[in-house]
Amino acid sequence: MSPLFDHLSQLYTTGHNGTPPELFGDQRLAGITEFTPAAVLAAITEREGEPGILLLHRPSNMRSHPGQIAFPGGKIDPGESPVEAALREAHEELGISPGDVRVIGTSDVYRTHSGFEITPVLGIVPPDIEIIPNPTEVAQWFEAPLGHVLDPENHVGQWVEWEGSMRAYYEIVWQQHQIWGVTAALLVNLSRRLKWHG
Repeated sequence: MSPLFDHLSQLYTTGHNGTPPELFGDQRLAGITEFTPAAVLAAITEREGEPGILLLHRPSNMRSHPGQIAFPGGKIDPGESPVEAALREAHEELGISPGDVRVIGTSDVYRTHSGFEITPVLGIVPPDIEIIPNPTEVAQWFEAPLGHVLDPENHVGQWVEWEGSMRAYYEIVWQQHQIWGVTAALLVNLSRRLKWHG
């Protein structure tokens, strides 16, 4: 068995069965009544010592979220579960075979002002997994240390003016990568559920 898989599974079970933490949500949902289901894969590499998490930069010419850092993922097709959708999208975008992912479970749905409700799927992948990015959807991919992105000390609260009022968001910086928006919010909520740093 995998010590990392066992450890994360225990943190996952404890975090999702205990008292719910205070989760961060999008404050711009007023008036939105219908959401499109989507799913993303939080793929954690099974490295000795310091596991990582796989993230990608969207191409700058994409219609939605150009240039932003994201998890592999997208809309859930009719008849798909969130896990099936996340695995399919990770295969389409990064070439990750579904058979190489050991799924731990799904976490908190995050609703966005753009009308999506996103289910994060937590899974373990081999440390030497071959990544084959799809250039139409991925400009660059990288692996950030899991301990860094889940450390609350690295979750920097920011404010921006939006439609005449101030809204809060989080930013997580690792090397030259600036993670913010939905991706940072998902990491913040995963951090609060898993309590990776105890």
